[in-house]
Amino acid sequence: MTLSLQTAADLLLHAGLLKETIIDGTWQLNPPAEPIIWFQKLAYDSRKAESDTLFFCKGLHFDVAYLHQAIAQGVHWYVAETPYDVSANALIVTDIRKALAVLSMAFYDYPQNQLTLIAFTGTKGKTTAAYFAKGILDETTQQKTALFSTMNTTLNGVDYFKSALTTPESLELYEMMAQAVANGMTHLIMEVSSQAYKTQRVYGLTFDVGIFLNISPDHISPIEHPTFDDYFYCKRQLLLNSETLILNRESDYFDLLQALADQQEVPVFTYGSQAANADYRYIPSADDSLSFTVKSLHDPLHVAGDYQIQLAGDFNKGNALAALLATACAGAERLAAQTGLAKVTIPGRMEQLALPNGATVYVDYAHNYLSLVSLLQFARSEHPNGRLLVVIGSTGSKAVSRRQDFGKALSEYADFAILTTDDPDIEDPAEITAQIQAAITSSIEVVTLLDRTKAIQYALNQATANDTVILAGKGADPYQKINGVDVPYAGDLNIAKEWVNLQS
Repeated sequence: MTLSLQTAADLLLHAGLLKETIIDGTWQLNPPAEPIIWFQKLAYDSRKAESDTLFFCKGLHFDVAYLHQAIAQGVHWYVAETPYDVSANALIVTDIRKALAVLSMAFYDYPQNQLTLIAFTGTKGKTTAAYFAKGILDETTQQKTALFSTMNTTLNGVDYFKSALTTPESLELYEMMAQAVANGMTHLIMEVSSQAYKTQRVYGLTFDVGIFLNISPDHISPIEHPTFDDYFYCKRQLLLNSETLILNRESDYFDLLQALADQQEVPVFTYGSQAANADYRYIPSADDSLSFTVKSLHDPLHVAGDYQIQLAGDFNKGNALAALLATACAGAERLAAQTGLAKVTIPGRMEQLALPNGATVYVDYAHNYLSLVSLLQFARSEHPNGRLLVVIGSTGSKAVSRRQDFGKALSEYADFAILTTDDPDIEDPAEITAQIQAAITSSIEVVTLLDRTKAIQYALNQATANDTVILAGKGADPYQKINGVDVPYAGDLNIAKEWVNLQS
């Protein structure tokens, strides 16, 4: 992979991003055509910079010391929004993040053009829907489908590794896309977060199919989105950057989403359960909680029929239908969808465990108000005769609004809340749990145990026959993020299973 200085400047100028070029302290518009200067590497981490690197001065708290370090390691050219008094030459741009995206896709030779791209966004259900879509496409492409999800990433369709971000930074995004292409992948399924648009990680990227699952307040914090309006605005940018759209007819603010989609003049398919005017509806089976029927008046995608999944809850049937429609738009046929959906399991999603005394445990990644409420409503409907015990914490250093949201959800549905630690990062987990408790307005019993293992064990000890224990937030995550470090963690399901084994 290479990129010439002259090509980089031309691309930035064409994108309206280039302000000026600085060579040996002299300001000019473009670099000279000769000599041709080649970059063998792009980097925004000074520790990775070398003599043939084009270095990007990126980051909310960028320190010029990083640039000095890069220059000391041989860097001759950098990209920044402002000139620095250093010995290196520079491309000065109006938006460093957009510049990074534009040059990254060029450096890796536009790998998106060799992939069918499917993108999911929404407040809840992205990971589940993405896994469902991969399950379907695996039947169609013989496992030539890559996946970038909140939990895991696969670049060869088979082997997975833990994801650092829901949507990778643009440089890593295109690097991984290029690797997927090199591995023979034909399709890529992505979760696209609000931060991906907020920070321009997917700037200039068009998706073949974009799916908008739902929207509710989340990720509201000083370092993410200052308001719901900003969060929602970033989410709906997917509608402006997709060739075909799938919309949840029952989502909040659907009329705005529909109006925005109509302006794009692209194919739009809607889905839902109760909405009679949806293009496609899922009808849960009366005698099998894992089966459903898809109905449509016209069925332009030829997917009407009977389906089965392995995840309980009607909300997961909605996720399955969204994936079904998205993959149909990407060429999958009904038989592949029926076979693929029936096989999909998702680590940490609606995993169920029976306790020796008859109580039930659900382990789920539910980590915002909408997903938690959906989970608690399901548990209430499935187990109406017992108490609902919820083990939950909230992440640190982001999504501060979730703490009040969790307090509200617990007030509405729980009988007993066990507050604990969940990726506190640099924050004090005791302060996080105190904020959750302060938002609880009902008279439910509340216990705080910051050691998550002990909190789970305590909840299981408290459960009696007919009770339901919800272990929410961590799913299958084998780490706790503490002070910026991923510290190994046994995992909610493993802790619960070990407790059950000790009771046997």
